[in-house]
Amino acid sequence: MKRPPSPRRTAAGVALLAALAGLLAPAASAQAPDTPQAPAALPTASVKPQQFTLANGMTLIVLPDRRAPTAVQMLWVRVGSMDEVDGSSGVAHVLEHMMFKGSALLKPGEFSRRVAALGGRENAFTSRDATGYYQQIPADRLEEVMKLESDRFAHNQWPDDEFRREMEVVKEERRMRTDDQPRARLGELQNAAVFVASPYRRPVVGWMSDLDAMTPEDARAFFQRWYVPANAAVVVVGDVDVAKVRALAEKYYGAIPARAVPPRKPRTEPAQRGVRRVELKAPAEQAYVSLAFRAPQADPQALDAPSDAWALVVLSAVLDGYAGSRLDKALTQGEHRVADSAAAWYGFTGRGPQLFTLAGVPATGRTAEEVEAALREQVARIAREGVDAAELARVKTQWLASETYKRDSVMAQARELGSNWVQGLPLDASERIMARLAAVTPQEVQAVAARWFGDDELTVATLRPLPPDPKAARARGFAAPQGAMQ
Repeated sequence: MKRPPSPRRTAAGVALLAALAGLLAPAASAQAPDTPQAPAALPTASVKPQQFTLANGMTLIVLPDRRAPTAVQMLWVRVGSMDEVDGSSGVAHVLEHMMFKGSALLKPGEFSRRVAALGGRENAFTSRDATGYYQQIPADRLEEVMKLESDRFAHNQWPDDEFRREMEVVKEERRMRTDDQPRARLGELQNAAVFVASPYRRPVVGWMSDLDAMTPEDARAFFQRWYVPANAAVVVVGDVDVAKVRALAEKYYGAIPARAVPPRKPRTEPAQRGVRRVELKAPAEQAYVSLAFRAPQADPQALDAPSDAWALVVLSAVLDGYAGSRLDKALTQGEHRVADSAAAWYGFTGRGPQLFTLAGVPATGRTAEEVEAALREQVARIAREGVDAAELARVKTQWLASETYKRDSVMAQARELGSNWVQGLPLDASERIMARLAAVTPQEVQAVAARWFGDDELTVATLRPLPPDPKAARARGFAAPQGAMQ
């Protein structure tokens, strides 16, 4: 199944901000230096993106990149599963599927056929925070895909029987990606335990009972409520002229009538008081344990303000940002190793509350409890002993390399700009984020390791493996659905 470019690591439905897509993973060809040095100067893009607001409130972001005769158009709608209400979970993702099922001008499936005829590729995705649609086409066919995308954004429509058929695809998608995947099911349980008030407690794909009860009018109402020009941004990156793209956007998107964006009420997560634990018994080859700590996040409106978020990003990279990092060495190597794999990741920012997660798979003869203790000990060790400057220089050098390589992809650049817009980040967010991360000190990393990893922030989810049940195995034919979830 096709997927859009994604951030470094996704587990239990948690994705990092796309602005950090190249920051937390070492580039494939960037090796950690034998003798770490201070990172070089931050890369500066020679051409800057430009942002405009159309008359109806829609945002347009354009970044010329003339290295190849191709262009990417992405339409971002600031609506995701967090904007759903109980009883209709999954409707944002269902609507993403239905956007391919017709408009006032197109029959079901015709959108994809036309993009393919232009020599392009296209898909879509739904996350907690946003829904995105993209096409990558020869640059001289940009006007045609802008016409297609603006039409379905303004006039998406389909018959009820098309909805009913697609609902079966969505439900099968849930079965394959979640119900038949023990770790994914565990992730759902963990999110439901971590979050009480936040809508992040619901899965992006939706609960099966909600999917069973969903109606065509549920999807149509969600479309009418949230697919509003002022709640959307068009991002164009590639071999394009800014003035011409702006004129095309005014012609096709600017003609869509303006409507007010519905108000969003705050849903503040109450404080946690003590460890929470959930377990799942399921057929699986190995156990698995995930430790989710509530953590602060960066303020997108105040990137230059002091925040523990910067040091937490660095901490996640020290723990699990390169081959031979702390978790790798301490847990998965040597004759006394406790884990087959171990990982750390941090949400950094989002429209809802974020988590710092540690996870691991016990080695043969080891238990989930041993892995849990070993993961916590590595953070505690940093809290006690700190990290040295050479260790930070290593991860920062790799970040800079990854930031440079990321700019080789017009899709990655478009995704970053769109994700930044969804989060309320400025156009120069990447450079400012990189500068803040490069300035993080060993003392700051040590301080956050001591501050944010207590029992009152922790929810532990443990997979207890059961032997496989051959009677439960099901052989199903499945057509890959349009779109993806993050």
